[in-house]
Amino acid sequence: MLSANVKQIDLWKQYSENKDPVIREKLIIEYAHLIKYVAGRLSIYFGSNVEYDDLMGFGVFGLIDAIEKFDLSKGVKFETYASLRIRGSIIDSIREMDWVPRSLRQKNKELERVYFEIENQLGHSASDKEVAEKLGISMDDFYKLLNDVSVSSMVSLEDFLEQNYEIGVDHPYSRTEDKPETYIEINELKEILSDAISKLPDKEKKVISLYYFDELTLKEISSIMKVSESRISQLHTKAILRLRGKLARHRSILKD
Repeated sequence: MLSANVKQIDLWKQYSENKDPVIREKLIIEYAHLIKYVAGRLSIYFGSNVEYDDLMGFGVFGLIDAIEKFDLSKGVKFETYASLRIRGSIIDSIREMDWVPRSLRQKNKELERVYFEIENQLGHSASDKEVAEKLGISMDDFYKLLNDVSVSSMVSLEDFLEQNYEIGVDHPYSRTEDKPETYIEINELKEILSDAISKLPDKEKKVISLYYFDELTLKEISSIMKVSESRISQLHTKAILRLRGKLARHRSILKD
């Protein structure tokens, strides 16, 4: 029986020769687990706003696109390339739905600003109560707002990274070593992020660690921390708001 790796290489060789739709179908089945993984990770942004099955559906188009455009001769792992394509397909589909209203994006920016102002003035992580009081809303309305802006946080973070650099992701067809200034800037940004993450409240820090460094899904993090998935999504949203507020001060070092 062929090992998984040998089987995949054989399928790629067959597909590169004649682009047979039957072989393409076998490749889709072989790598379908990537869609589940990427959708599971992105679901941390959506909570109940977007169904998991919809994310899976959006991701299928990304996998098909990756299979069509992948060049085996470049020596890049298909899993890395496909994961980026699947992620991009899901995010593009969410954007095309255009159901994140401008008012929600404005609330997201306001929340980001409030977190930064409180923490800059008081010198400690802003509590939920402090943020709610500064916004002039009840705690229930504050938690509802967090749920509402979670998707907006994802879109704005994605825009931020696209305008600068995709931190933590090695793009298959880019070579940062060819641009020494880019390498230096990315290292500076990583230091800023590392410092900002170290100052997050413990639960938010743990969510960030499990999500970005251990690369777990929303469901897996929920199981480890023994709280609901919606609670994990809230903790993640608050952490992103804090980090974006601090990163905004350093945008100038990210410019080309």
